Amino acid sequence: MAKYRHIHTTFWEDPKVLEEMTPEDKYFYLYILTNPKTTQIGVYQITKKQMALDLGYTVESVNSLLDRFINMHKIIKYNEETRELAVIHWGKYNLYKAGKPIIDCVKKELVEVKDKTLLWELMNHIPNEAVVNEFSRYVYDTYHDTSTTGGQKEKEKEKEKENYTESAYTFYEQNIGFMTNFISQDMNQWIDDFDGNEDVIVEAMKIAVEQNKRNWGYAKAILKDWHDKKARTLADVQALQQEFRNKRNQPSEPQKHYEEIAEDGFLF
Repeated sequence: MAKYRHIHTTFWEDPKVLEEMTPEDKYFYLYILTNPKTTQIGVYQITKKQMALDLGYTVESVNSLLDRFINMHKIIKYNEETRELAVIHWGKYNLYKAGKPIIDCVKKELVEVKDKTLLWELMNHIPNEAVVNEFSRYVYDTYHDTSTTGGQKEKEKEKEKENYTESAYTFYEQNIGFMTNFISQDMNQWIDDFDGNEDVIVEAMKIAVEQNKRNWGYAKAILKDWHDKKARTLADVQALQQEFRNKRNQPSEPQKHYEEIAEDGFLF
């Protein structure tokens, strides 16, 4: 069965392509979008040696190009361990519509991805909701799986982190909205800042939801207040809340206090 890849004519008018890419960059970009290893989802396995052979380059030249596209152009991700390449904006041009054959293909290819972290940024650029749902279902259903990193100790460390972030992710998805890559990374940092006490992050989101402030910025304002006051556990937080209630003698005052904090510039 023949495979086709969409390359819009606007490719040549894109400011990044026009102003930032050398002729060699443009050639490489077209290659990573159209080579035989490409998939429907935009993540595929390919070795540097294969790229060098197809393009007529040395492996050193391919290494240089990959570095430019990852760190300078920020168009792709590449996992050295699994030899998987992800085209970040792939979905914008290839996953804007989806009938049953496309969805079936997406499901099949998602299962074959070894490094699931490559899927996060792609999800943010997929315009079709049905396809985004398939990505989300796969990523979240398999979130406890260890990503392909070197060494058993590193795998165990990564899995432990995934375990303690699961309920925060779940609460956010069920009560606030779609989890973007930026928010997931930010949430992980806050969990680290609270010594891995994920229940504190969930508590901040609960207050945001109760106050009808369903956004991550409001929850962050609350977390910053707690962190500044040296609270690190849920017990610490509950003690702070009780202390504030006792001072004001009004159960609702802690939430009003957080509203004032949020208005000081922590929302985005």
